[in-house]
Amino acid sequence: MISVRTSLVALMLGSVAIACALPSISGAAPPTGRAGATPLQSQDAYYQRAAASIDARVRERGLNGNAKNVILFVGDGMGVSTITAARIYAGQKRGVDGESYTLAMDTLPYSAFSKTYSHNFQVADSAATATAMTAGLKNNSGMLGVTSEAAYGNCPSAQGRGTDTLFELAERAGLATGLVSTTRITHATPAAAYAESAKRDWESDADLKGEPGNCRDIARQLIEWPEGDGFDLVLGGGRSVFLREDQADPEETPKKGARKDGRDLTAEWTKKSADHVYIFDRKGFDAVDWRSNKKVLGLFERSHMQFELDRAADKGGEPSLAELTRAAITRLSQDKDGYVLMVEGGRIDHAHHGVNAARALEDTDAFDLAIKEALAMTSAKDTLIVVTADHSHTLSMSGYPMRGNPILGKVVGGPGGEGDGALDGKPYTTLSYANGASACRLEGTTQVCTRQDLSSVDTTAKDFRQPSLVPMMAETHGGEDVAIFASGPGAHLFSGVMEQNEIFHVMGRSSGLVAGP
Repeated sequence: MISVRTSLVALMLGSVAIACALPSISGAAPPTGRAGATPLQSQDAYYQRAAASIDARVRERGLNGNAKNVILFVGDGMGVSTITAARIYAGQKRGVDGESYTLAMDTLPYSAFSKTYSHNFQVADSAATATAMTAGLKNNSGMLGVTSEAAYGNCPSAQGRGTDTLFELAERAGLATGLVSTTRITHATPAAAYAESAKRDWESDADLKGEPGNCRDIARQLIEWPEGDGFDLVLGGGRSVFLREDQADPEETPKKGARKDGRDLTAEWTKKSADHVYIFDRKGFDAVDWRSNKKVLGLFERSHMQFELDRAADKGGEPSLAELTRAAITRLSQDKDGYVLMVEGGRIDHAHHGVNAARALEDTDAFDLAIKEALAMTSAKDTLIVVTADHSHTLSMSGYPMRGNPILGKVVGGPGGEGDGALDGKPYTTLSYANGASACRLEGTTQVCTRQDLSSVDTTAKDFRQPSLVPMMAETHGGEDVAIFASGPGAHLFSGVMEQNEIFHVMGRSSGLVAGP
């Protein structure tokens, strides 16, 4: 049911920070004066259990101030093994000790583990896990913004089973809102902020084959989003699902859009007001005054944005995730009432699906640089920053490599630095996957599924695919817990092992956007 394009789910990490004893202020009005809303899904059993759990923490620990702003960072597929490997990679890349290197996310003072299962899957996908974080409940894998009572791929079943996301509540309260992602902006994680869909793959009307006429695709839902005055900025990839099928792409002119309904949704965005702007390249990005009140739709690729390793080689190309984050915070900070922002490092997941650790770790480093940017631009006094993942992957870090051994290299271990011998006598890499397309390979016209001899192979090359055990078309998600890191008002509510949908309730209660039980 879930494809690589659909992007499966799971993640894990964390040390556990114990909050200091704080005076209980449960029931006190939020310092921002926000009344707190009761979301549409408040009667859902998953929602109620999570709300009760966080309310118990609030009664015990207090609210510890109130968050004017909330930033949710989602490293798609960024499991604990990915964080550890990326930490070493980032340090070695900078010419320092990788094992003791400190990522920006490592510096956040509170941490916890997040359980990522969905209502119906032990190992979930990005749609269900993102919905957990944006709407506070668990639903079925492959579905966005609807309760577990809706049926996958059945549009009528989603009617009357929608949710109010944190972004919708923020708009109703007069806050600014924004989305930043390196994936298509209609992909599962960013789409969970605004869409209600019984199938996450319904990104354009061309995907709605055989569905009733009142079933709306995800791109259309973004442009028609009715909340408040709408998103202040949406920055990512995915132009094709916004353009007509007869409409040339502005950068790749032989290629055209995907829409069959005759609508140019980018034009509909700019027609909303004189302040609505559409951009699609670096030139347009650089021309925007991010301190203005412009409402910006930025779609920098037909599909997903480039991997960081490839983007960096394209001089003058699309902006980095850190640049997008800086622009987003600058723009949203113009709103005196505060803002809610999601930043997704979405292509970590895609590189893992391709058993390509080099691109996965480089994109994790780029994601961490975006977190560093946000920490420098905001204050822990008024901004709650949450860093987590939707799910993990099957990446493992194994053997006994010596300290300082290249994280993308072959294992060199033992007291004398000799190879840490595999029984078949072949060298092996520190990083590998439990399943994936590299388990078998073509040698001439013959498919070979035995372990490759890597003696003369440069395993640090960016296109090298790490070995995998079980042969599959694409590597899958992993199901272990993922890490949560947090700072700012309400961050002390993160500790121990938590349900993933409790993340919504911490953000909602800390910001005053969600009423307590």
